[in-house]
This record gives sequence, structure tokens and C-alpha cells, in this order.
Amino acid sequence: MSAKAYLEITMVIDPENRPDAAKIYTDYRQPFLDQIAGAVSKELLIRDEDVQVLHGFDCVEKAKAYLESEMFKNDVFVGLQPLWNGSPDVKIYIVA
Repeated sequence: MSAKAYLEITMVIDPENRPDAAKIYTDYRQPFLDQIAGAVSKELLIRDEDVQVLHGFDCVEKAKAYLESEMFKNDVFVGLQPLWNGSPDVKIYIVA
């Protein structure tokens, strides 16, 4: 199934903290795909200036629901928060 919506979370993370961020991504990638309703993909994108996690969903409602899920609030968010320089930028897109 291809994604019909994307949740993009952009974070500014110092280069020395990126391995820790990548570990959190790796640890939760498969549980995200297996346990989160509507999840179809998850990719880690790295640039010099920031790190993005692009989550694919089968609909916008499920992308929004993930932000309120126990996995996001209690595991992913808690693990990543100490690594951020400022607040992350969160956007949801609909595939045209």
C-alpha cells in the first residue's frame, strides 16, 4: 500500500547526538510499522542542517492520531527530546 499522507518531523540535532537519534529511529521503526494503525512507511532523512523522520500513513487522520499515541508520547518523544536544539517542526501532508 502506498502512503496517502505523510507526517514529517524535522529536528535540529547536533552531529555528535545524531547516532543516538538514529538508534531511537531504528529501535522504533518496526514497532511503528507493526503497531500503529495506518502506518505504511518510515524513513530517516539526514541533512547538514537537520534530521527529518518521514512517516507514511494510509490517511491524514491516522497520521494525526500517531502524535497522540502512547508510542510517540512515552517512547519516541521522551527519547528524542534531550537531543533537540529547539522544538521540532511537525507537518502533515496529503498526497495529491
